[in-house]
Amino acid sequence: MQEIIKTTLIGLFFGTFGTTLGGILGVVLKRNSNKFLSFILALASGLMTSIICFELIPEALGISNISNVIIGIILGIIMMIFCDLLVEKKFSVNEKYKNSKNTLLKTGIIVSIGLAIHNFPEGLAIGSGFEASIKLGFALAIAICLHDIPEGISMAVPMKNGGMKKSKVIFYVVLSGVTTGIGAFFGAIIGNISQEIIAICLSFAAGAMLYIVSGELVPESNKLYHGRMTAIGNIIGFLLGILATMI
Repeated sequence: MQEIIKTTLIGLFFGTFGTTLGGILGVVLKRNSNKFLSFILALASGLMTSIICFELIPEALGISNISNVIIGIILGIIMMIFCDLLVEKKFSVNEKYKNSKNTLLKTGIIVSIGLAIHNFPEGLAIGSGFEASIKLGFALAIAICLHDIPEGISMAVPMKNGGMKKSKVIFYVVLSGVTTGIGAFFGAIIGNISQEIIAICLSFAAGAMLYIVSGELVPESNKLYHGRMTAIGNIIGFLLGILATMI
């Protein structure tokens, strides 16, 4: 039981540290130009795309078959569409829904939901990693922490510029990282969990992130600014994602 608690706390620390650091950076950054906001959102989209392609899906395919992976991806997309519709319904009550502030705030909320969902299987991976070896567990925890920093920024910046209070932004950023600790807890308890279930969890996260990238981050970044900085942000994020998977 002591080892389970220790693994859970490690997962919770690394999961919340990265997103919280990114959230703080996103809140204190003074530059609020559309060009900068577009760059940050494009950076996050590139990072998420890289993680989907080189981490989540390959890992899922390595432990299960293509059918389970596709099922997981579809379930993740359906879940995010459902969350998107709920958030959109809430904002549509406001007649000013179509202004830029509300659009940014909606994007921030959708990203936070997606991160919270995607952090759970990451925590599951950390917990399962520690069951295999301490080295693997820490390697996964550090890699996840690093790529959570720009994700925290991508969540905080649109929320802050959408009019949300800074303290509330930080609260939601921290909250989105807590699911990593929850995932680590379950991963430590069920270290011998079915490989098919783990694969579905990983691909579920991939599907959720895929919807966020294609349905929220890319359209919003292009709407804010049309130029090279958006493309450069996407490329940098993609390369950072590759580096994170190699650690």
